[in-house]
Amino acid sequence: MSTTTGKTAEPAPAPAGPGRTPLPDAAAEPRGRRGGARKQKPMGVQNAAGWLFSTPFLVLFTVFMAFPIIATLVMSFTDFGLRNVTRPWEAEFIGFENYVKLFGDEKFLTSLFNTGYFVVVGVPLTIGIGLVVAVLLNNGIDRARTFFRVGFYAPVVTTIVAVAVVWRFVLDPSDGLISGLLSEVGLTSPDFLGSEALAMPSLIAMAVWRNVGTVMVLFIAGLQAIPTEVREAAKLDGASVWQEFRGITVPLLRPTLLYAAVITTIGYLNVFEEPFVMTQGGPSDSTLTVSLNMYREGFNFFHMGYASAMAYVLFVVIMGITVLQLRLLKDNTK
Repeated sequence: MSTTTGKTAEPAPAPAGPGRTPLPDAAAEPRGRRGGARKQKPMGVQNAAGWLFSTPFLVLFTVFMAFPIIATLVMSFTDFGLRNVTRPWEAEFIGFENYVKLFGDEKFLTSLFNTGYFVVVGVPLTIGIGLVVAVLLNNGIDRARTFFRVGFYAPVVTTIVAVAVVWRFVLDPSDGLISGLLSEVGLTSPDFLGSEALAMPSLIAMAVWRNVGTVMVLFIAGLQAIPTEVREAAKLDGASVWQEFRGITVPLLRPTLLYAAVITTIGYLNVFEEPFVMTQGGPSDSTLTVSLNMYREGFNFFHMGYASAMAYVLFVVIMGITVLQLRLLKDNTK
């Protein structure tokens, strides 16, 4: 006598074959049919969320960047001065008078020449020394490489006050480091910061010392991006160190080289801290730069409209040189 259970077994699905339609599989059904998929939010909601999270930045940018830039441009066409600080709407519109006056101002032309001198001498020195240091740290120095990298980069993150203290000690004509070294061989140290001929070269040396670390980091990154196979092939072909540097390293570093030149040139065209802290533009305006002259006109003499015009002339100069350099970068890296 056979016994049966109350639960009957379900028949197994027949295998799919020719002429047979496979049974639907619940796991293969689209997620939307099972109600498990999340509906995508409308594009308007996503845009609103993006603008909401961007609002703090937009407010800060508008208040501290966009508004001052536009206000400065407007002020450059007025005689805005100290009397207009509390009543800016009373400033008189004078058109391009400030810009015309600039190119007849001997002090501005002197500051423009000094800034050009600073750039023409300082940029090649910074780029050249930074490249040499980067090559040595990347290939020539095996021990304590990290220590040297940190040492060369330390001046970049050092405040200008600390730098000024160090360089005043080094350049002091009576008790400075250079004075002590020269006195050992019976020579007298010149007054580096008090001489019209030596003041600007001294500031250039200080600026190069401060900025070599930034250029060095850029070049090290560029050197490490050069394929080792290229160097090995050059060595197998019998290339010397100089031939490898001139024929492989420099051409492959051209994008990094021009980028470093762009940012260094922009920084040196805006040079302000070095003459402001070390020489105050002296002696006899030999270290007066455009930025320092602009500061004096705006905040010492309160000729704010005139200083604004000076700022926009410097802006146009920076833009022109930058566009030229970027075109050179584009043309040489295709």
